[in-house]
Amino acid sequence: METIKDLHGYSCIIYKNSEKRTFNRKGVIDLFELLTTEPDALKGASVSDKVVGKGAAALMILGEVKDVYTPLISTPALQLLKKSDIAVEYDKEVPFILNRHQTDLCPLEKRCREGNTAKELLPVISRFIEDMKQK
Repeated sequence: METIKDLHGYSCIIYKNSEKRTFNRKGVIDLFELLTTEPDALKGASVSDKVVGKGAAALMILGEVKDVYTPLISTPALQLLKKSDIAVEYDKEVPFILNRHQTDLCPLEKRCREGNTAKELLPVISRFIEDMKQK
């Protein structure tokens, strides 16, 4: 696995063809924008991501990443990734990802509960991103 375990303060690092791209925004917005505007950027890439919930896992599957490292992954995300050909390495598995205040489920994790495939989750994630942009 080419991923690096130290994220150096970034939320996400993507490695592809000896190129390293770093991201700092919270949530899945960076993965979503790469998938929708530069789909080849994820194909075959190694991804280090601070937190991987089911929505992030779906975007990585749709983007056809090669492998993923994360310090924290939810059980639904891990189950989804295991159905794909993506190698996954993680430090800690939790039943679900909590919101930033640790008071409830992450809003995207909550919305993604019903979807069983990455393809089913893409419209859910798209709506979530649009809702966040409206706020």
